Amino acid sequence: MVPLSLVLESERLRLRHFTPEDLDELAAILTDPETMKYYARPFTVEEAKGWIDQNIERYEVDGFGLWAIVSKEDGEFLGDCGPVRRLVDGYEEVEIGWQVKRSRWRQGIASEAGAACRDYAFGTLGLDRVISLIRPENIPSRGVAEKIGMSIEKEIDYKGMAHYVYFQERLS
Repeated sequence: MVPLSLVLESERLRLRHFTPEDLDELAAILTDPETMKYYARPFTVEEAKGWIDQNIERYEVDGFGLWAIVSKEDGEFLGDCGPVRRLVDGYEEVEIGWQVKRSRWRQGIASEAGAACRDYAFGTLGLDRVISLIRPENIPSRGVAEKIGMSIEKEIDYKGMAHYVYFQERLS
């Protein structure tokens, strides 16, 4: 198992590897119908456990994945954010994804974490391009993508639902 480790920091946040001990906090986010309304349905607790397990496996296979977001100030678990490999229209892409607990919405957490992960993808991972897959009706996440410099490239069907592909390329 990958040891608990800090991946990156921003002004207010630390992003670190998930551990099994994060299950209760993550499940509170992923099982919340309001937080998950742009997904096919809220997750079960067992699916939240699978989310953690899948990301721990991604750390070992890809060297990255979604990471737990915690507050620098008090260590509060705030959500997750990070780069993940996705197959989109037959091409492998790296998506920056995020979820933030509802009690901390509209505080700039997703934007701050998303920008830090984008910079990590361009810098540490050396990627030339990142995307975010966002449902057209998900105005808050679209705002996050735009705030961190992403633009809509196209609309696709992804897992049976319409999604915008937001993208950003590394500046030379």
